[in-house]
Amino acid sequence: MKFRLLILIYFAVLPSLLAQRSYSGNVLDSNDKKYLEGVSVEVIGTDQRQITNSRGYFSVKGEFGDTLLVSFPGFLEQKIVLAEETFLLILIQDKARFLPTFEVKSEPYAFRFKDGKLVLIDPNEEKSPSSRSGISAGYLNSPNQTGGIAIAGVLSSLTKRARQERAYQKKLEWERRRAGYYAVIESDTIRQNLMVKYQLQRSEWDRIIIRFNEGNAYHEFLDWPKDRVYNTLSEFIKRESGWN
Repeated sequence: MKFRLLILIYFAVLPSLLAQRSYSGNVLDSNDKKYLEGVSVEVIGTDQRQITNSRGYFSVKGEFGDTLLVSFPGFLEQKIVLAEETFLLILIQDKARFLPTFEVKSEPYAFRFKDGKLVLIDPNEEKSPSSRSGISAGYLNSPNQTGGIAIAGVLSSLTKRARQERAYQKKLEWERRRAGYYAVIESDTIRQNLMVKYQLQRSEWDRIIIRFNEGNAYHEFLDWPKDRVYNTLSEFIKRESGWN
């Protein structure tokens, strides 16, 4: 009777265990694409919450359809519905970039508030005529605007968007070169097999993966095939867990 009861409990709990998955990834500043440390990542309605490390890395447990809340002081909160993708690259936006730009003049000084920062305006800049809407002839620091080309306004905005597009394409290329790494780290099957092989708890696994990423940060697994990543990870776990 007791054995039958244990079987019933096992099959009652099994679906919920299978439904829960590990979601991990990195959080970056959407402007300069740098990793953000100290970002809160939590699964709403659960006790799953983690703070990103120096590489912006986090790992939480959740179910398909749960909502991930990403928050960081000075940045816009972001909510993400969890789906099939278990490795997430999250970009969050600095609030300061949505603040208005204005100038304050009080002789003999003038200040400009932009992107959350108050800076002193160069007097020579004030004397130069505005060139916000196109191309003006002359050097940028030349009061009489002679002898060169200064690009501003719409054209400078286009140049900025081009830089952002190049940065985005560079990030996509970086992810493509790490395909072998993602194939191992994002695989639930590989994780389960290694945890069973080395008798690891989930909390131990998460700590080992963080140290594994930090120890290989200098090359970031660029152009590594899946087998090389797997073998390196397996050896690393063997050393870290003191497996004999």
